Amino acid sequence: MIFLKIALIIFIVLETLNVLMLYFAPELNKGNSMGIFKAYEKTKDDPEIHAMVRYLVNWVAGTKLVFIALLIVILVVGDDRIMLPALAALIFSILTYFWRLHPAIKKMDESGQLVQKGYSRTLAITILAFCILFFIAIHIFVLS
Repeated sequence: MIFLKIALIIFIVLETLNVLMLYFAPELNKGNSMGIFKAYEKTKDDPEIHAMVRYLVNWVAGTKLVFIALLIVILVVGDDRIMLPALAALIFSILTYFWRLHPAIKKMDESGQLVQKGYSRTLAITILAFCILFFIAIHIFVLS
C-alpha cells in the first residue's frame, strides 16, 4: 500500500505545482503552463479573446484542483478497496489525454506553434510515465 501512496503523493505534488502555475503564472513556459503556446501572448492583443483564454485556464486549474482534493481524500482515508479502483480510474482518466489533447498539441508542435520544439513528445512521455508508475504500483500492491 505504501508504494500506491507514494505514487499518489508524487502525482499530487506535480499537479499542485501545475495548478499554482496556471493560477499565478500562466505565462510561464515551464511545466504545462500557457506560455508554452506562442498564441498565448497574441491573445493579449485582443482583450475579449484574452479574457476567454484566462477564464478557460482558470477553469482547467479549478478542475485539476477538484481532482487533487479528491486524491488527497483517497490518500488519507482510502483503504485497499478504494485505493485500487481509484488508481485504475486515475490511469484511465490520464490516458484520455491521448484521445483529443495529444493529437491537437502534436499538430501545434509540428507547425511551430509551441515555444519548445518537441514539447508534445515530452508531455506524452511524462503522461505515459505516470500511467506506468501507477500501473507498477498497482501490481506491486496486488503481488504483495
